[in-house]
Amino acid sequence: MEWNPQTLQFLSECFLQTLAPAPEPRRRAETSLADAADRPNYGLVVLRLVAEPSVDDQIRQAAAVNFKNHLRTRWSSEAPILPPEKEQIKSLIVPLMLSATRKIQSQLSEALAVIGKHDFPKAWPALLPELVSNLKNASQASDYASVNGILGTADSIFNKFRFVFKTNDLLLDLKYCLDNFAAPLLEVFLKTASLIDASVNSGANLRPLFESQSLCCSIFYSLNFQELPEFFEDHMKEWMGEFRKYLTTTYPALEGSGGDGLAIVDELRAKVCENINLYMEKNEEEFQGYLNDFALAVWTLLGNVSQSSNRDQLAITAIKFLTTVSTSVHHNLFASEGVVPQICQGIVIPNVKLREDDEELFEMNYIEFIRRDMEGSDLDTRRRIACELLKGIAAHYGNVVRNTVSSQIQSLLSSFAANPVINWKDKDCAIHLVVSLAIKKAGTSYVSTELVDVQSFFESVIVPELQSPDVNGYPMLKAGALKFFTMFRSQISKSVALKFFPDLVRFLASESNVVHSYAASCIEKLLLIKDEVSGPRYTSADINPIFPVMMNNLFSALKHQESEENQYVMKCIMRVLGVADLSADVARVCIEGLTFILGEVCQNPKNPVFNHYLFESVAILVKRGCEKGLSVSVFEASLFPKLEIILTNDVTEFFPYTFQLLAQLVELNRSPIPPIYMQIFVILLSPDSWKRAANVPALVRLLQAFLQKAPNEINQGDRLTKVLGIFDTLIQSSSTSDQGFYVLNTVIESLEYGVIKPYISHIWAALFRELQRRRTVKLIKSLLIFISLFLIKHGSSNLVDTMNDVQPDIFNVILSQFWIPNLKLITGAIELKLAAVASTRLVCESPILLDPAAAESWGKMVDSIVTLLSRPEQERADEEPDVPDISENVGYTAAFVRLYNAGKKEEDPLKDIRDPKEFFVASLSRLSTLSPGRYPKVINEMVDPENQAAVLQLCNSLNLTIV
Repeated sequence: MEWNPQTLQFLSECFLQTLAPAPEPRRRAETSLADAADRPNYGLVVLRLVAEPSVDDQIRQAAAVNFKNHLRTRWSSEAPILPPEKEQIKSLIVPLMLSATRKIQSQLSEALAVIGKHDFPKAWPALLPELVSNLKNASQASDYASVNGILGTADSIFNKFRFVFKTNDLLLDLKYCLDNFAAPLLEVFLKTASLIDASVNSGANLRPLFESQSLCCSIFYSLNFQELPEFFEDHMKEWMGEFRKYLTTTYPALEGSGGDGLAIVDELRAKVCENINLYMEKNEEEFQGYLNDFALAVWTLLGNVSQSSNRDQLAITAIKFLTTVSTSVHHNLFASEGVVPQICQGIVIPNVKLREDDEELFEMNYIEFIRRDMEGSDLDTRRRIACELLKGIAAHYGNVVRNTVSSQIQSLLSSFAANPVINWKDKDCAIHLVVSLAIKKAGTSYVSTELVDVQSFFESVIVPELQSPDVNGYPMLKAGALKFFTMFRSQISKSVALKFFPDLVRFLASESNVVHSYAASCIEKLLLIKDEVSGPRYTSADINPIFPVMMNNLFSALKHQESEENQYVMKCIMRVLGVADLSADVARVCIEGLTFILGEVCQNPKNPVFNHYLFESVAILVKRGCEKGLSVSVFEASLFPKLEIILTNDVTEFFPYTFQLLAQLVELNRSPIPPIYMQIFVILLSPDSWKRAANVPALVRLLQAFLQKAPNEINQGDRLTKVLGIFDTLIQSSSTSDQGFYVLNTVIESLEYGVIKPYISHIWAALFRELQRRRTVKLIKSLLIFISLFLIKHGSSNLVDTMNDVQPDIFNVILSQFWIPNLKLITGAIELKLAAVASTRLVCESPILLDPAAAESWGKMVDSIVTLLSRPEQERADEEPDVPDISENVGYTAAFVRLYNAGKKEEDPLKDIRDPKEFFVASLSRLSTLSPGRYPKVINEMVDPENQAAVLQLCNSLNLTIV
């Protein structure tokens, strides 16, 4: 594409049309631009258009956005921008960015950062000197539009030092940036600081100066993130002096100017707090001389930060700094008498108390409220970080913190008691303090607190909220009470908790999304509690009396606006169905309710967590219903129409779930399975069904179910040929080879030898081909398990003969090169038993190994069997994991998610053999009686001494001998 008036006209019209409100001309323009983007020099021509002063600003702005996106997709892709064009773009972009308007400058800065991500510094050594030169010129001219454009670009480029692991290459890049940019950065920072000092009371425009300092602070963070650079250590005094000044000085002209004036100052202060927190975490020793001054400055600053949400970021970063100090060796800053009470009253309580923003979030966005409040998604809320500060101080001053907070809790509860209507937030604050400062025992659900006696606090503070007849009154208090009940569920005795199950069920009917979500979560978590001796604390007998009302209220909760896909409610449904007694009538009502919801979400799947629990609920209902003696047809009638919708409407997100549910239904049917399933089997054998990687494990699960339940039907027409074709395709990829073996193993287990005999040579040929192509640990282990299963099912003679029919004497090659050396790698109880028993039968029954000429192979195989049976798994199977073949998984694919309740039951093909060790020694003992004196000699020569001792010990323990 050439730069000429025609090109200028064409692109200008296209970019103008992309801004059109009507969709048709907009789409035409976007298509024209997409076609043009494939031509050489397109990016360069668009950049020239952005620089053209005669073109309307709106068009240039659209072109700048297009240019940035063009670089994102083409700079290092399969259809890349060619090197000559790249070099021209690099030479033009910096001066153009500096001369552009602010909006265009922002887009070009991002575009420059895209190039920098791939090329800087090695493939673009001219960039940093050019930026530094322009920065010095702009700073000398006090041109802060240009200064901030350059600093913004540098900030984007240096940002990478925060998010990557430390390597030699990274440190070389960092050194290059420090050598070129650290000194100019400090120079600009100090000059801007002096301009701010001179302009504080003059009414001059301070905004660009503060924006500049914020950018300098952001770059400071990036350049100091990996380690403390020598330059910054040498100039720490200058940096820290200015940092402290911004925390302790007020700027009335800017802060009181309205609009975003205060926000601009707060942004700089927050970045300062991030930087001193970074130094406190990583460079504590070098920073300690400045610590006292900063601690006092931050403390004082926090006392003046209002509760307004637009000051949250400053409050959070400031409190984080104090929290870091509290857990460091310099925690003695909090040791003085009166400090902890001051922190509690001045910082913690004000930041824990509910604000209007919290109430608004509670009502308007319940999912985000729960994410922050119950799930503790991050520390970036005032409530949470204030409590983290108390936890940090409590690590060294536990008694003082406990006494102070306990006193505050009592004071808050007294305030509530004096006037519940006005002071309800005080009670919420008290509950939140107890919950937030609780300590969870690692690896358990047990939570404790020393702030209050849990039982008495529950009865005096929580129970009145649970028993409140109005489930919609003071919903935030109700939510806090439910959260407490959930948090301390293990400490509240069963007899006490059972009294309030009906109340929890009542709260499922609350109009508040948060309240009915918390009630559902509380029920779900209670049903999970297990006691060490008696197992599950709550059983079907405990919930049967309220089960119908509970299920009714749970399904009704899903009808509330914005709770149609409430994952907490659906998870509770799943848990309740896993515990309750299920009659035919109840099961019918439940499956109808669940399939109705399934029909609704099929139209537009939005919440993957909700959808997962929905399918788990269906799976557990089917599983437990059939365990109780219900006919699987009860569920098929409701499920089939919805599953058919999923398959015919191509609801791809639900395919893996659908195939797993179908597998469960097939397994629950008696043979012969109904004809409708064989229609599904036709779909299953279609190659198109296997193209989506996320479907493969679920399709294999379904195929296994058909092989087990309908072996006669499989042997009709060319069905078995197609099944084995699927196996062959799957084993050719390292990411699906294990799935291919699952299919093959089920074929061997389920079909008679006469049925599979015509195909056996093809199976061996496919396996030997893969073994030649890649000898990975995973492939070899899968092969050994298959060989073992084949031997168990069809005998060692058939195993040896069919392998040697494919290639003469290949059995001995497989035995010596793969079976014997790798048997020790087998893991898993059923797999170990299978491999050990098969190997034992080979050495005790197979003529090929019982031949005296094969004594060496016989002895080595015995040695491998003993290693497998006597050595701990971590000692014998400590191998490097296979590296996945990345090329096979390029691009995004929806992940397969296993349904726990529709899982395949692991079958033991050797149920008649109790202990593989006993089987091995008994078989060896019987064999030795047929040729006395022969086998002890081979064992003595070929078996490792440690394994010889293990065999002797096994013989003694079972009172057997090898003669």
